[in-house]
Amino acid sequence: MAGPVRVAPPALPRSPFWQATSDNGAVDFSAIVASVHGFVQRDVMPYLEDWEQRGELPDDLYPKAARVGLLGLGYPERWGGTPAGAFARIAATRALCEAGSGGLFASLLSHSIALPPVLALGDEQLCGRIAPDVLAGRRRMALAVTEPGGGSDVANLQTRAVRDADHYVLDGDKAFITTGMNAEWLTVAARTGEPGAGGVSLLVVEGDRPGLGKTRLDKMGWRCSDTALLHFDGVRVPADHLVGGEGLGFLGLMHNFNHERLGLATVAWGMAEVCFADAVAWARDRHTFGKPLVSRQVIRHKLVDLRTRIDAVRCTLEQVAWRIDQGDEPVAEVCMLKNLATATLEHVAGETVQILGGAGYIRGCRAERIFRETKVLSIGGGASEVLADLAARQMGL
Repeated sequence: MAGPVRVAPPALPRSPFWQATSDNGAVDFSAIVASVHGFVQRDVMPYLEDWEQRGELPDDLYPKAARVGLLGLGYPERWGGTPAGAFARIAATRALCEAGSGGLFASLLSHSIALPPVLALGDEQLCGRIAPDVLAGRRRMALAVTEPGGGSDVANLQTRAVRDADHYVLDGDKAFITTGMNAEWLTVAARTGEPGAGGVSLLVVEGDRPGLGKTRLDKMGWRCSDTALLHFDGVRVPADHLVGGEGLGFLGLMHNFNHERLGLATVAWGMAEVCFADAVAWARDRHTFGKPLVSRQVIRHKLVDLRTRIDAVRCTLEQVAWRIDQGDEPVAEVCMLKNLATATLEHVAGETVQILGGAGYIRGCRAERIFRETKVLSIGGGASEVLADLAARQMGL
């Protein structure tokens, strides 16, 4: 049994933050939700289980997502994007979560962590060569930072790029790279200088460069998102593919991490809302011993507890997003938000599967898929333990 699936667009919260954003009402959040919802119902839901089995998304899904404005949301118009603040991105993410697939989000929007450092630091020529095709869905883009010997410790990465005339020669390995198998562009963090953060640079590497090896990784969750181990063996990269300049990579990544963590927290909230909706629908429809499951006090209390936790995440998310839209960089608050949201999703998904019983344990059920995918959100973008320590340092503790 697949469990209940809503067909109506998800309702956005009734909150003052949504009524008075930095866009001054210029963004129609309902239109964004309706557009993405239609895309999910039409182009995703009928085929999602097939993609889960294949381990990747089809090539033609990306231009479809671009046509509904999903890929370009929040990017400059001159590259084919649509400028928008944090609340517009939250609205789009919430609608995309209705598919109940973190892998869909991770792979379809892998450019959201790979492209921003290039646009922030790269020159006009490099941005113009890459951004329009990526935002139109004609090319895919992936971020390659994590290494087999270290994840969150970006400052100590070992992949090295050595200047050789008008090229850099790239050697090293990257692990757990989302869209690594199929991306035409890779934003690669490599060491060009001394040990530590100051020696890290970013290079944009074509996905079919000679010397680049790719190995597909199988996973517990995010199964429709291809994930790769990348091996760079003397890969020659044109020097004009250096993003910004040597030694600027860590700066670009740290700014990017704040937005990535906000995005992951938003996904956790959206997936928790999906779980809650399915738990309520199931509890109302399922009968035990002649009565609806929701008539049992223990189930009603569970649902109240889940609603309380989810709303706490939403309120924190809105507050942090508001600060970001005002130009603030609340690093500690984003770290704490991500930890709160991901821990909440783990609890909500587990309780939802418990309420659904056997139906929640069968492939094809949104709660089953989300339950398998919860842990990656607590690891990706900085493990929860690392983020707690970063938040403590930011708070002067």
